[in-house]
Amino acid sequence: MLQKDLEIAVGVRALSVLQFFYEKTDGRLGSRLGPWSLLLLRTTGRQSGRTRTVELLYVEDGPNLVVVGSKGGSDSPPAWLLNLIAHPRAEVQVGRRRLPIVARIADKRERARLWKKVNQVWDYDAYQNRSSREIPIVILERAARAPRKPRGTETG
Repeated sequence: MLQKDLEIAVGVRALSVLQFFYEKTDGRLGSRLGPWSLLLLRTTGRQSGRTRTVELLYVEDGPNLVVVGSKGGSDSPPAWLLNLIAHPRAEVQVGRRRLPIVARIADKRERARLWKKVNQVWDYDAYQNRSSREIPIVILERAARAPRKPRGTETG
């Protein structure tokens, strides 16, 4: 196993432990790790159609949340990014709050500005330097919830 692959595997394992506590405590634990803010991103699997959850470091940018599709500098994109490309509507959980979002990849201008911002909280430059792909910045914009139907109006 290459050093890069080993580092990615260890990082993924550590985040899965944090995610376990985040989910089991409904956000009471796991939303902060020292100075870092973490969220749960719930996507729709592009192949399975099932809900998939991943814990990610994020930064705020005005009303939006920003995450990085780094996968630890891997040459392949993370599954959650591919899921968002296929199904941009998703849900984030920040602490105990759940918010509907619509995801989009930052354009070149946004990426340049946000890349500086995310590198203030984590060394994504190191990941970019060891990856053969351009690591995308993903903007999570808050979306309106679908209105609930009054009782008795369901069809089918």
